[in-house]
Amino acid sequence: MKHKRLYLIIIIFLILLTPFLSWLLWKMEEPKKLNVLILDKTVLNESAQEHMSLMWVLNQEKYCKPNLGLYNPKQDYFGFFPDGEGNYEINDFNDYSNNQIDSLTNNYDMVYYADLYGIYRAEWYETYPQIAPKKNEKIPASERSQLIYGGMSRKELNLLKEMKKQKKLIITEFNIIASPTSHKIRKGFEKEFGVKWSGWIGRYFESLDTNKNKELPSWLKQNYLKQNNNNWPFSKSGIVFVRSDERIVILENETQLEMETPIIYTQESQRDIYGLPSEMKYPFFFDICYAEDPNLLVSYYKIHANHEGDSTLKANGIPNAFPAVIKGDGAYPFYYFAGDFADNPISFTSSKFKKYNWISTFTYKSTTQERNSFFWDFYQPLMSTILEDYYLSHNTKK
Repeated sequence: MKHKRLYLIIIIFLILLTPFLSWLLWKMEEPKKLNVLILDKTVLNESAQEHMSLMWVLNQEKYCKPNLGLYNPKQDYFGFFPDGEGNYEINDFNDYSNNQIDSLTNNYDMVYYADLYGIYRAEWYETYPQIAPKKNEKIPASERSQLIYGGMSRKELNLLKEMKKQKKLIITEFNIIASPTSHKIRKGFEKEFGVKWSGWIGRYFESLDTNKNKELPSWLKQNYLKQNNNNWPFSKSGIVFVRSDERIVILENETQLEMETPIIYTQESQRDIYGLPSEMKYPFFFDICYAEDPNLLVSYYKIHANHEGDSTLKANGIPNAFPAVIKGDGAYPFYYFAGDFADNPISFTSSKFKKYNWISTFTYKSTTQERNSFFWDFYQPLMSTILEDYYLSHNTKK
């Protein structure tokens, strides 16, 4: 009996000691200098969730700034900075001269454009109701609200071009070339990097019942009703597609879909390279792009629709399979993630514990709409591999 109690005490002690040892291992790891330029224009509040996943990986792997300081999700980026009370500042490089852009290119080792969709009046006022206008000044439900800040600019595209010339790592993701980026800038990016936008974006919603799901935008329902004889037959989960001209297509689970979320499949030749699973559900924003030669395909989305769903997709020119992760041909290090990959609800604190991913499967519920599994099983190994490979090759060249 005494031995059993002793074993129990030892087990409890080890369980309590494990987090400390995990933190100590992380703390003892040598920092690695990697000067990362991060651009995010869609930061609604101080949580900075839209680029948190990137910051988590940088912190976990001990990549640091030139002064050896660790990256701070609330400070170490360019773009939109809310103060949490309805005020904001914009800190970007759109007023920089060409010489200043060249200086940025020389100083930074890599660039990551996280989310350039931006901030719109309606969602800004919803987040900060204390500064919202009076009721009679509200935006009609069928209309998109006015853009406060967002979209890729000429200077931001030029910086990418200069980084490409210097063969520095470029990572971009949805939404940088869809609305509100201008047609001219979009075409410039497409030509430079061989990624072409189809005009379609999409997202999985856990419920298409507008009475239950308040995340469904009012303009989406109103526009769909106008296009479909005032008929909204949806109540289950499903995938919503929106085209650049406001054309809306919806596939409902079980009615048109055999699997309710898009599934990301990774090419067999790429799985071991990046440590990725053969398939991964993806229940968030994505865009439909095409990879032009000589770019390579790492992973792709598949919409599992039934006959009715496939007919709807075909009638609207929407493919049922399209790129998820596009990689440059090797002439320069480049990636395009065709989804809101860096936006996942994770805790930055956990990045200070080494090998935390060992227990990650116990930290999230197995539900369709959760995105933690995407972070742990897909984004984290993908980004860790990309950064490690680049860091080693980049420092070998110095």
